[in-house]
Amino acid sequence: MTSLLESLRQHTTVVADTGDFEAMRAFKPTDATTNPSLILNAVQQPAYQHLLVETIKQNPKANAAELNDALLVAFGKAILDIVPGRVSTEIDARLSFDTQASIERARQIIQLYEQAGIDRQRVLIKLASTWEGIQAAKQLQSEGIQCNLTLLFCLAQAVACAQSKVTLISPFVGRIYDWYKKEAGAAWDEAANAGVNDPGVQSVRQIYNYFKTYDLKTEIMGASFRNAGQILALAGCDLLTISPALLNELSTQSGTVTAHLDAQTAKSQAPEWQASNEVAFRTDLNANAMATEKLAEGIRLFIRDAVALDKVIAQAKEQA
Repeated sequence: MTSLLESLRQHTTVVADTGDFEAMRAFKPTDATTNPSLILNAVQQPAYQHLLVETIKQNPKANAAELNDALLVAFGKAILDIVPGRVSTEIDARLSFDTQASIERARQIIQLYEQAGIDRQRVLIKLASTWEGIQAAKQLQSEGIQCNLTLLFCLAQAVACAQSKVTLISPFVGRIYDWYKKEAGAAWDEAANAGVNDPGVQSVRQIYNYFKTYDLKTEIMGASFRNAGQILALAGCDLLTISPALLNELSTQSGTVTAHLDAQTAKSQAPEWQASNEVAFRTDLNANAMATEKLAEGIRLFIRDAVALDKVIAQAKEQA
């Protein structure tokens, strides 16, 4: 009997949302994504501490930022030894509102990958979907550096990314769900807001329908899932990045997955064309309380974990 995971692969490219190499080997995703939180968690596990030790030894004169980038690339290189496709490596969230610094940091990361023998086509640079992050991605894409725009919560962000010709966007399903559930409080009806009715699922569906209607080439990768129902409701999306726990759940259940998203259905619904410029972006984002709050919160959390990772690296350097 076919597992739900194998059936899902018939409709969608499966990506592993983890820094755990063994999980990648077990579930055989096409691509893998990382972020500061995942790397912080991984580097504190005994199985991965050798990467930190080796990075420090190989870069004895590097400053904190350089060591951070070198460590991210060390993880990325090891991941690319496992997955056949691409790895996403995230720019320091502290640069989320600094276009030029983000561009320079991305160039440095790509240079490190290329020095390690990795083709830049196998790397996606992750940036927060702020206006500044999107403008950085626009420049990087013109240089042949592919980008993955993360912390994306609404159509305004998605359209701005597509207009900038970014390779891929990562709309966050679970965090949208979290916001609406918290906002509703005791009035929240889980059953009525599950599956295709989940607010996070509906947000990705809106983006998908818009992109397919207007033949926008930017890939859509649903991310940040809270349950398997959200994943199955987005079968047919270009890509879905899934945690090891949910990959395991899908792999141990048998069944057939039906695609809920497809380009022809999207085009038949023909959503209205949206203007995209800085004023429209900031106006629409500001009008969306959920997107505004979750974007700010996500950046704060990634900064928190980036600072914590700096401390882990500094402590390891002192002990080296």
